[in-house]
Amino acid sequence: MTRRKAMEDQSLVRSAKTVEEAIELATLELGVGRDEIEVDVISTGKTGILGIGSEPAKVKVSLITQTNGVAGSAIQTVRDLLSFLEVEVSPTIRYSGNDDGDRVVIDIQGEDAGLIIGKKGETLRALQMLVNMIINSNNDRSAGVIIDVERYRDRRHRELRILAERTARRVRENNEEISLDPMPAGDRRVIHATLSGFDGVETISSGEGIQRRISIRPSEDTKKTTSAKSRKTRSSSNSQQD
Repeated sequence: MTRRKAMEDQSLVRSAKTVEEAIELATLELGVGRDEIEVDVISTGKTGILGIGSEPAKVKVSLITQTNGVAGSAIQTVRDLLSFLEVEVSPTIRYSGNDDGDRVVIDIQGEDAGLIIGKKGETLRALQMLVNMIINSNNDRSAGVIIDVERYRDRRHRELRILAERTARRVRENNEEISLDPMPAGDRRVIHATLSGFDGVETISSGEGIQRRISIRPSEDTKKTTSAKSRKTRSSSNSQQD
């Protein structure tokens, strides 16, 4: 397909076995590179069992028609910063809102993707902070640009949710407070949100700066219930001794 035709068809939806294959199909049909599109993942698909119940991945791929607005400015800023690092990666707009300041997600993929993440995501957070500082210095409204690397944030959030729930169960069962290792604000928000509706526990943050951490402790109701059970057990034990 010619580039002229691609410009006429601003977006299209394609399905394939995986998200990456669906994106590749769309870019080939549009005749553009990965850095010229934004991707909205409609479905990641299902593998099924022995092929039964499997579903294809589906994506909507749209051309970035201009570099104006938050999305265009964001991806250009990311490209410029990555060029200084001399790494083999390519940024793509995975999702964006309108140009009035809604969320923009830029996903970075490639051979050196791990270098962009850094230890415990530190490099990735620094890159995101720098991009937002640059973008917001040139915009009237504050724009929240999220930088991701091969869906690292999704994996990290899933790990944090598992950690939060596992720790909360220990707290509830043993009626004892447990403090987690220090973590950045974004990770702490995931822990707080995960346990906001978890029965029997509550979360608090303490510490300053990079030492700020979350403690998970029994709620007041749990403490009262445990205390009542303890008194009942002692009373029963004393009666048997008498």
